[in-house]
Parts: sequence; structure tokens; C-alpha cells
Amino acid sequence: MRGKMDCFGITDAGLKRPLNEDQFLIADLNKAMRIHQSSLSVDDDETVFGGSQGMMLLVADGMGGHAHGEQASRLAVESLTSSILNTMPWFFSRDAEGDEDLRQSLERALERCQERLQDEAAQQTGARGMGTTLTAAYIHWPRTTILHAGDSRCYLLRDGVLTQITNDHTMAAALSQGGRYKSSELAHTRWAHMLWNAIGSGDAKVQPEVHQFDLRIGDVLLLCTDGLIRHVGPGELEEALSRPRLASETCAELVKLTNARGGTDNVTVVVARFLDQDEPDGRAAAAAIAQQQSEEADRADSLSDTAPEIPVIPAESTLPLQNG
Repeated sequence: MRGKMDCFGITDAGLKRPLNEDQFLIADLNKAMRIHQSSLSVDDDETVFGGSQGMMLLVADGMGGHAHGEQASRLAVESLTSSILNTMPWFFSRDAEGDEDLRQSLERALERCQERLQDEAAQQTGARGMGTTLTAAYIHWPRTTILHAGDSRCYLLRDGVLTQITNDHTMAAALSQGGRYKSSELAHTRWAHMLWNAIGSGDAKVQPEVHQFDLRIGDVLLLCTDGLIRHVGPGELEEALSRPRLASETCAELVKLTNARGGTDNVTVVVARFLDQDEPDGRAAAAAIAQQQSEEADRADSLSDTAPEIPVIPAESTLPLQNG
């Protein structure tokens, strides 16, 4: 079946940081052909665009101070997009071999980001430790590949349940996985935000984390930097993403909530909702649900005097559909 995506992103400096070192990107990947000459009735040097080949969603959280963090995240986004446009093949078969080819291509693209940042750091005084997180979703419906390094996050909301797809590449997470400490014991220590894996950040080699899965109609993806996670818990994220409304409204609410609770870091949020082609957008869906609930309440009131033993049965809701 045909689907559509409602996607939006917001980045905000927060209330405590003088600079915003976060970046985000939402891009539609299209085929294009530039015609230099032809016997057809087209203009010379006309560019002809084909259908969408997919989408790229991305967040990055720079670090390094003195504007080096902003530079690191910007360079990483520029390098990754350049690799996708100029180096990676855009056509992958939808099988295990195609998945592996795409995985390797994205891993190499992340390694090029690492090389770009290390080259820049070597040429600038005081920039040796600059680095950035990066979390990206490469979507060729329904297949999705998540590329990740650092402690920004990707979440998937499916059937009302929120799942964290990526792992935090922090020392606290590594120590808790070893079993010696509980994550709650390390949450407020210096290890909680100390990264063992990121792009740039010295001479260490970046270790890409990759996840691949099929999306379904009804799913919601959230990409965010850790400025959101410091103030908004998983339960609140699940509740916010479950409400039927526009992605822009969800992003605005999450950023507003983060700043209302102190806004101690830059915060960046990208929300993508995957809808049936004929399904109304978030605002229209919310209005339809409210109308349905009102009508059900009216029916319940009218039945209460005559048939109190008969329950009111809500109208059947549309279930998520998936290819296959």
C-alpha cells in the first residue's frame, strides 16, 4: 500500500549554553538526470528529477568548546551527506545482500566523517578533542537503516510501545553492561556523559553501530540529542509520540518541556510519523478521535436510561498495516 511521512525537526540552544552545537537534517533523496543535448523537446542542460529514492533523517551533537563543537557537528553532517550524494550507490537490492552492502557503505561514510574531523582538528590550535555524536535514519520504504555513534538516540514507537533502538556509547553504559554497576548508580556521575565512541574526539577509530528493520504504517521514529533525554523520561516520550497530531506539534512540545525543566543543554528533536496515504494528518486525526469520543459519550447517555446492561462498543479502529 502507499504511505506518506509527516516529519519535522527543531533544534534549540536551551537555557544554559551560549552556543548551539547541535545539528539536524531532513532530506528527500531523489534521482536526477541532467540532459546536455537531445533530439527530444527538452531544453539543453535541463535537469530532470525522478521519484524519491528514500529519506535521510539525522541529528548530531558537537563537543569541544570554543565553537569547536558546532564546527564538529557541522562538518560531520556535511561529510555524511557528501558521501551519500557522491560516493554511495543509491540502488540496493531488498535482500540480505543489499542490506549488507548498504551497511558497509554507511559505515565507510561514517569513517570518512572521522577522517574529515581529524584532519580539521590537526590544522587548528586547541581543536584536538573536538568531536560529535551522529544518529541517522536512512529510509527506503519500508526498509530502514539506523547509523549511530555517541549518545544521541533513535526511538521507535510501534503499537503504542516505545523502544530505544540505539545504545548509548557512554562510559556509564559500558560499566553497567559489565554487571558491576547498575545504570541508576552511574546516572549522576561524570561517566554518564563521557563517551567512549564518537566521531573525531582524538585518535581513536569510530565504531559505527548499525540497525536494520522494516517500518510499518503507524510507526513513529524519534531522533534526538541527549539534551532531551536529560529532562524527559521514556514514559513521557511514549505519551507525547502516541498522541495523534502533527510531527511539528510533537517536536515543539518536547523542546518546550525540556526548557521548562531547566534546558541545561542544547536540544534537538526530529519526529517522523508514517501514515497511510489516505489517513488524515495528526491534527485532523485528533479532531476525528475527539468527535468519535463525543458521539460515543452521547450514545452512552442515551442508552443509560433504557438499557443500562448493554455496554457501548467503540467503533473499530484502523490497525497498522505492513508490507509482506
